[in-house]
Amino acid sequence: MKPSVIFLDAVGTLFGVRGTVGEIYSRFAAQVGVQVDPQPLNQAFIDSFFAAPKAAFPGVAPQDLPAHELLWWKAVSAQAFQQVGAFSEFADFDTFFQMLFDHFATPEPWFIYPEVPQVLKYWQQQGISLGVISNFDSRLHAVLATLALGDYFETVTISTEVGAAKPDSQVFATALAKHQVDADGAWHIGDSWQDDYQGAEQAGLRGVWLNRNEKSSPGPIQTEIADLSRLALPAEQ
Repeated sequence: MKPSVIFLDAVGTLFGVRGTVGEIYSRFAAQVGVQVDPQPLNQAFIDSFFAAPKAAFPGVAPQDLPAHELLWWKAVSAQAFQQVGAFSEFADFDTFFQMLFDHFATPEPWFIYPEVPQVLKYWQQQGISLGVISNFDSRLHAVLATLALGDYFETVTISTEVGAAKPDSQVFATALAKHQVDADGAWHIGDSWQDDYQGAEQAGLRGVWLNRNEKSSPGPIQTEIADLSRLALPAEQ
């Protein structure tokens, strides 16, 4: 059945990183005289990111969120540079990281997956409301706008603004309330089996795992796709 609303994850679903985070971090580090091999740095970033607590700050006032988001990402990045033994080489890590943090609010580090604009337009033409549910941070508003994706979405629900992160059902409930629909009338599509697929299913939505890299499923799954067009453009299936 056609859903009333389709929610989508952001990074890894709508758009991805050009190259790797390690390559970007390494390039920026070189600008301040710190040489780091991008490959181990990228793995260190992945390790640090998944070891960190979810980016959600319950009880924090909206005006204070940007500072908490910056500190969260700075801690993840600092741990990555420490893991590869480069952190002590920075003369001023705070200034360096601010430059890096601001960079990820621009279009330069991102690319849009090729099928995304056409599929989003198709869903709009079908009368389906669209929203984003993401564990990114408030920079997402700027990124969606600068990538010319913002106009497709009626709502954007971000973990740091809700105070809960996927797979917590609270973030899904918050998004549903914005559209005034019940969970059984909504889909959520994302590239994380746990955060997106399992989180949505546990919250009562139809979860769809976007498995672009054709990885093995970590567990039972009902709906898995390789790209978004599989749910939108029958002629291309």
